[in-house]
Amino acid sequence: MADAADHAFMAHALRLAEQGLYTTTPNPRVGCVIVREGGIVGQGWHERAGAPHAETQAIAQAGDRAKGATAYVNLEPCSHHGRTPPCTEALVAAGVARVVAAMRDPNPQVAGQGFARLESAGIAVERGVLEAQASELNAGFVSRMTRGRPWMRVKIAAGLDGKTALENGVSKWITGPVARRDVHHWRARSCAVMTGIGTLAEDDPRLDVREVETSRQPLRIVVDSRLRISPQARILESGGVLVATASRDATRVRAVEEAGAEVLCLPNPAGKVDLEALAAELGRRGLNEVLVEAGMNLHSALLHAGVVDELLVYYAPLLLGSRGRGMFDLGVLTSLDSALRVEVCDRRQLGPDLRLIARIRR
Repeated sequence: MADAADHAFMAHALRLAEQGLYTTTPNPRVGCVIVREGGIVGQGWHERAGAPHAETQAIAQAGDRAKGATAYVNLEPCSHHGRTPPCTEALVAAGVARVVAAMRDPNPQVAGQGFARLESAGIAVERGVLEAQASELNAGFVSRMTRGRPWMRVKIAAGLDGKTALENGVSKWITGPVARRDVHHWRARSCAVMTGIGTLAEDDPRLDVREVETSRQPLRIVVDSRLRISPQARILESGGVLVATASRDATRVRAVEEAGAEVLCLPNPAGKVDLEALAAELGRRGLNEVLVEAGMNLHSALLHAGVVDELLVYYAPLLLGSRGRGMFDLGVLTSLDSALRVEVCDRRQLGPDLRLIARIRR
């Protein structure tokens, strides 16, 4: 049975795992602490794919002191050969007596097999310590492994009346510098940032990470059904762009590819981009988290496609008026029973602005 010390050491393992927040994709964020006689003798965290796993780093630091110790890890140790050897074998070889894990690995290649291997070697296994926090940290990895698609967040900046821009499209800048810097944190942790051709045509954004330090840039995705993107768009300047389209116009495809982007044709029967197919393709490509920064049309289409998981809404102390642009177009609702329900799970003041994080209830 887990006790207060188990919870405290697992919390420390989770803090270590958070150090890989911007870098581990497509792998999960994992931290490990090895404890003997009440003290930490080894610790580690996974930094990036191909780098040593958290458990092997902690074991290396602990050395002989790992024998008879307890290992705390926020995800079930892997039991298969990938880019690195199985962590279960490293724990067995190190002679640890007990493993405390926050959650089972949703990867079908592991999914309980890591626990089984440890127990077959005589190691006591405790599961479920701070499981909710562990699952939250790796929501994107869990989504990709269980649903085949990334965890998708829609970021919105709005006035207190829910308007995201003036009637003429002006929206720069609704929120203040603290909130805008926070958005760069979310970009940095995401595998990709997605926008629509309307936002691209109006604002010509780069959608890269500039205001927080990161060793990698997210993939940029443009949803552009008719392939209207300009080869001179600023988003294309640094590469790493995927354009999802319904167009098979060879001339336009060639122009976009020559500008350095990959073109992916995924039409639906209506001649638009099949957003469910796009989400599945992003999952196949190993993307765990996608941040959407677009306008009402794409936001609404993604909601209707059922691929939005979370809303990241920044409210500024402004009123933009009844003729301003809205967040979503959900059609005409005649009953509150047909309203889309969300669950607010975080509220935070960022300078003069208020940030809400809300989950779509399904």
